[in-house]
Amino acid sequence: MSERDLMDSLPPVAANGLLDRRLFMKSIAAGGVGALTVPVLADPVGKDQPSWLLAPGQGAQGYGTPSRHEQLVRWIKPQWPLGATIQGLAFTPHQGLTGTYTPSGLHFEVNHHGIPDIDPNLHSLVIHGMVDRPLKFTVESLDYYPTLTRSHFLECSGNSGALWADEPIDALLDQTHGLLSGSEWTGVSLATLLDEAGVQAEGKWIIAEGADSGSLSRSIPMEKAMDDSFIALYQNGERLRPGQGYPMRLFNPGFEGNTSVKWLRSLRVTDRPAMTKFETANYTDLMPDGKALQFSLKLEVKSVITRPSNATVLPKKNAVYEVTGLAWSGSGRIRKVEVSADGGATWAEAELQGPVLPIMLTRFRLPWRWDGSPAILQSRATDETGRLQPTRTQLLDARGKHGHYHYHAIHSWSVDENGGIAHVYA
Repeated sequence: MSERDLMDSLPPVAANGLLDRRLFMKSIAAGGVGALTVPVLADPVGKDQPSWLLAPGQGAQGYGTPSRHEQLVRWIKPQWPLGATIQGLAFTPHQGLTGTYTPSGLHFEVNHHGIPDIDPNLHSLVIHGMVDRPLKFTVESLDYYPTLTRSHFLECSGNSGALWADEPIDALLDQTHGLLSGSEWTGVSLATLLDEAGVQAEGKWIIAEGADSGSLSRSIPMEKAMDDSFIALYQNGERLRPGQGYPMRLFNPGFEGNTSVKWLRSLRVTDRPAMTKFETANYTDLMPDGKALQFSLKLEVKSVITRPSNATVLPKKNAVYEVTGLAWSGSGRIRKVEVSADGGATWAEAELQGPVLPIMLTRFRLPWRWDGSPAILQSRATDETGRLQPTRTQLLDARGKHGHYHYHAIHSWSVDENGGIAHVYA
């Protein structure tokens, strides 16, 4: 069967060329996906051998680094969007990544007071306040406690904050969705340490404080602390990196990233929140009536198409491309992701790459036959609680136009007749 005959035999499952999510598996069983993609002509074997076949290469390095041909880097912005200068805002370049785990060196960073150079032998964590037994833990002592390992995403609530603007931003994906990453984290359950300290009945909140120069502090509900919060010591199998809170950080799965306080040095049990700078002046949600929501900590269901994106141009018309991206929710697992190629008029269900883990990035995939006509690609996610990602209009109707945090509306890519891709509101 010719490439044309094969593509003509593929029935769409939604308008504008979206195909059944099982197509790639079917084509593999039939002899490969090559017939569905842009063909590449092979050269004869043995002609003009490359230099790396003619001599031994370099030896192993003490710490492995990417190929010199794959120097993917984070986008760095020295200014916080609200105007206050901070030291270190690094965005994950999702347009160049695949899978669901972010390399540690490409994990996003938001450092309000810079990255402290902490000697782990001089650092400790104190649990005090409304407890029966105030306790101090060194880094070494925490290594003697039972550990847990979990895969979770971390997202700054300011992620996608630029999309509150009236006009769509002309920037790559990292600048709109790059304050998001996924990792494997290893550490000690916070409930274990709190039980040892003996939380008193009046203790309803925990004030977490970091060892940075500004002593960044956040208030955490006791219910969360005793549920699934933990002290992270390792990321992706190695000790935390300095930009991720070395030698220890608090980790609150599903909560906005700023609550997972880095360089953790103090947990004070209290009967009320502390109303710190980062839960009054910042990290609150301004509503249409002028009031602000505080402690809107849990992250909403969200998704974004990472490929195709405006980092590329579609090279060939009448070809099948893979539409792929990420979905996540602070409430648990992703249950379903749908893709549209006509601006949301019709939808097709995408294939989810397993395992689908709770509070972790989930990759989705769907084949799309682009015929060369203009298209608008979108994705929308549904989590296991039934929450459905809203349209931009729905989000603005509920939250107004003066927000900065917790933007989670459907994202749209427009594709023109030349294969050019741009971010649009649709």
